[in-house]
Amino acid sequence: MPNIDLSGTRVAFLLTNGFEDSELTSPWRAVTDAGATAVLVSPVSGPIVGKKGHTQAVDLDVAHADAGDFDGLVLPGGVVNADHLRMDAHAVAFTKAFFDRGKPVAAICHAPWILIEAGIAGGRRLTSYPSLKTDLRNAGATWVDEEVVSGQGLVTSRTPADLPAFNATMLEVFAGAHRGAPR
Repeated sequence: MPNIDLSGTRVAFLLTNGFEDSELTSPWRAVTDAGATAVLVSPVSGPIVGKKGHTQAVDLDVAHADAGDFDGLVLPGGVVNADHLRMDAHAVAFTKAFFDRGKPVAAICHAPWILIEAGIAGGRRLTSYPSLKTDLRNAGATWVDEEVVSGQGLVTSRTPADLPAFNATMLEVFAGAHRGAPR
């Protein structure tokens, strides 16, 4: 993992029940180990539960969340999680607001579904869990089968096996945005 300092930054993690456990816990550890404050944002209150049983408290209701209060967004995957989030208007608006404000976003596995709903997948080169390939192409994205893809402030990966590359690239992109580097 690169030696990156994210002290003074706040990173939102948007998810709900049914997330892929490691796609929350591994990036969460990466950003907090780098000094960032991680905040779990969700459309449900109370603790949420991953598909393998990891439980974590929700810090902020997405209906009251403002992308302006954060320096980056992480979108963990998991089919159930990603499907529910893309159907939640507040979650979609919150995600879109990061792109509108030019803030970095990292999405893994099934999470890119919300990028389609937010209308920002088109014209981007990205990756995801392979079953989303047609959905993303139909939305105008260029889908590639690579462990991590980064561009235009967006980092994407395919599966938990890609977490080391995903985390390293996410930290670099978040740090660059924090320093004011061009996206």
